Amino acid sequence: QVQLVESGGGLVQAGGSLRLSCAASGRTFSIYGMGWFRQAPGKEREFVAAIRWNDSNTYYADSVKGRFTISRDNAKNTVYLKMNSLKPEDTAVYYCAASPDRFGYSVKYHRASTYYYWGQGTQVTVSS
Repeated sequence: QVQLVESGGGLVQAGGSLRLSCAASGRTFSIYGMGWFRQAPGKEREFVAAIRWNDSNTYYADSVKGRFTISRDNAKNTVYLKMNSLKPEDTAVYYCAASPDRFGYSVKYHRASTYYYWGQGTQVTVSS
């Protein structure tokens, strides 16, 4: 089992920045990829960004490319999501997720079903 705990959410004005953190514990050696997803009220959960644990290869949704950066610190078993130039439409609950499944990860990273473990979520609210 892997446990994930997110932190760093909050209220920020449009154009501002936030950094989310996701600390992993438990069987962290089994993690192959980690991702960030978000869910706004009344909408489906959507992919935001992902990173492969061994080589730091990264993936982004078109809506956040150039504004968000995902990174990881293996020593701390932590993945980060730095969010710049935030927009009101970025408002959502942000979830961290981990996957031990290396088979086809490079084409499945954007699917919620790829991830076995999920955090509890952290609220990000961007005011206009």
